[in-house]
Amino acid sequence: MAEQMVAPVAIDHPTAAPILVGSGQPLLLIGGPCALESEQLARQVAGTLKEICARLGISYVFKASFDKANRTSLDSYRGPGITEGLAILARIRKELGVPVISDIHDVSQVDMAAEVLDILQIPAFLCRQTDLLVAAARTGKPVNVKKGQFVSPWDMENAVNKLRGAGGSKILLVERGATFGYNNLVVDMRSLPVMRSFGCPVVYDATHSVQLPGGAGGSSGGQREFIVPLARAAMAVGIDGLFMEIHPQPEKALCDGPNSLPLDGIEPVLAQLLRIRAAL
Repeated sequence: MAEQMVAPVAIDHPTAAPILVGSGQPLLLIGGPCALESEQLARQVAGTLKEICARLGISYVFKASFDKANRTSLDSYRGPGITEGLAILARIRKELGVPVISDIHDVSQVDMAAEVLDILQIPAFLCRQTDLLVAAARTGKPVNVKKGQFVSPWDMENAVNKLRGAGGSKILLVERGATFGYNNLVVDMRSLPVMRSFGCPVVYDATHSVQLPGGAGGSSGGQREFIVPLARAAMAVGIDGLFMEIHPQPEKALCDGPNSLPLDGIEPVLAQLLRIRAAL
C-alpha cells in the first residue's frame, strides 16, 4: 500500500498557533496519566512532558480522563468526575499553556466538555455510538476516535463517515489493539496504513495496546516491557502521533499502572522513536 498523504488537522493551542497533525508535520504526543488522580500530579506530568516535547520538537497534548466509565470492577478508581475534572483540566490548560484532551462517554457530557477540551476523545468501546459521534462532530472540535478492540480497521471508515456526515472535519483515529478474549490484545500493524487511507491522521496508542483487559482479576493488567518495541514498530510503519499513559510512579497509579511508562524515563524513548521516524 502506497503511503497516504493526510491533510493536517489543526488543534487549538492556548498560547500559540494551532498544532498541525498529519503529513509533513511534527510528531504529536498525547500523554499523561490514565485518569486524573490529583491536580498536583497532573501538573507535574503536564509540565515535565511539555518541557521534554519542546526540547525534542514534538507537539504535545496533555491527556487524563475525568471519568473512566469502563473500569473492570465497580470498586475501581474512575477519576474525579466531570465537574471537578474539567475544572482541573481548564486550569492546567490556562496556567501551563498546553492543549488538553479527555474522554466523553455520553451525549450529555459533550457541550460541557467542549467548553474546556481542545480535543474530544471517543473511547474504544464507544466508537460505534452514532449519537455520541454526531454530537462530538457538531461541536467543531477535533475528535480523537479510538478503534474499538472489537472492530476491524476498515470498519472504522464507518465512524469517519458518521463524523463527516455530521459536519466534522477534524478527525484523528487511534489504534489500540484488537481483542480475541482471554485477557489479551494483539496489534495488527496493517491497521495503521488502512486507517490512514481514510484521509485521517493516525495515532498509535502504545500503552493500551499492551493492556491485559481484566487480566488482574478485578482490574486490568499489562505488559509494560512491550510498549517500546511496539512503538518502534508503529513508528517504522508510519504514524502521525503517539498516545502514551505516563505516570511518575506507575506502580502506584490508581488505574492502568501496569501498562503505563515512568515519567523519568520517557525522554530517551521519545528521542529514539524520533530517530526511527527521521529515517523514513
